[in-house]
Amino acid sequence: MKKIVTILGARPQFVKAAVLSRVIANHNEIEEVIVHTGQHFDANMSTIFFLEMEIPKPKYNLDINGLGHGAMTGQMLEKIEEVLIEEEPQAVVIYGDTNSTIAGALAAKKLDIKVVHIEAGLRSYNMKMPEEVNRILTDRISDLLLCPTDTAIHNLSKEGFSNFNTKIVKCGDIMKDAVEFYSKTAAIKSSVIEELCLKSNEFVLATIHRQENTDNIVRLKSIFEGLEQINKRYKVILPLHPRTRKILEKHRLKYDITLTDPVGYFDMLQLLKYCKMVVTDSGGLQKEAFFKKKHCIITRDETEWIELVENKFANIVGADTDKMMKAFYNFENSTADFSMNLYGNKVGEKVYTEIIDLIDQN
Repeated sequence: MKKIVTILGARPQFVKAAVLSRVIANHNEIEEVIVHTGQHFDANMSTIFFLEMEIPKPKYNLDINGLGHGAMTGQMLEKIEEVLIEEEPQAVVIYGDTNSTIAGALAAKKLDIKVVHIEAGLRSYNMKMPEEVNRILTDRISDLLLCPTDTAIHNLSKEGFSNFNTKIVKCGDIMKDAVEFYSKTAAIKSSVIEELCLKSNEFVLATIHRQENTDNIVRLKSIFEGLEQINKRYKVILPLHPRTRKILEKHRLKYDITLTDPVGYFDMLQLLKYCKMVVTDSGGLQKEAFFKKKHCIITRDETEWIELVENKFANIVGADTDKMMKAFYNFENSTADFSMNLYGNKVGEKVYTEIIDLIDQN
């Protein structure tokens, strides 16, 4: 039987992997070996995803976390290489732009194993972002680049990828499949709306976790001051990332909004379903807000998902409180049409087909 090794490390990757793992199981042509690097080690941010979403249990858990970028990536590279030598897969599948992503790509490439990058071609053009460095390097050494949007395809074209021995395919966004598939289960299994005593369209969902915001106390204060202003009109619910919690505690910052522990994927889907709008610096949540027909205020200076901004479903405000409030008031009574298909359909099946084709070429 054909074999692939899937490298996972961060929360959004678990969600995307659940889609492909289900497709692989349905076809029964490929053995999938899952490696969890341990990058997200908090139980609410990793283990719960495997349990909730019925993702096959990782065969390997490398337990690498809590380190600087260099040490973390280096240790992952070493351990993933050992796994690949043991498993001898025909291809390695990686997602997104984390340290786990680039470590998996490097380990596979140095062993002459085919590399499949799902969510390829995304660019923020902000080289201060560790994620931007990871995605550029990963794309360059991958054999199959599966792009979610026309913008991603265009980014690769501008960088001269037509000159490389790499196959580039627009498959759509695999996260759309996850939202569609798991929303019904979430409605049955999640009780977060009742537990937090929330009412439909009477609260705003927020997440803040990116390094550019958490490590800059001026930006962080400005964003939370904006959330506090929004909270005067709509209750703000913010599942708190461990990094953000540590910074708030370190600087003894307290704000009049509702902070919760990190939530599972089903709870997040329900919060998205019933919220008024979303405020986030997460790339994944920007798209999930769109899938749930919610406007999104982006607390970054750029976004990889530019089509959301171009079509007025989202607004980039950086860490500017005034811009945040302007976007909030603009979206508050919006009647935008969210029926536009920006991210494809049946993406998991398309990804699977491309992986099979790649393996068959070996």
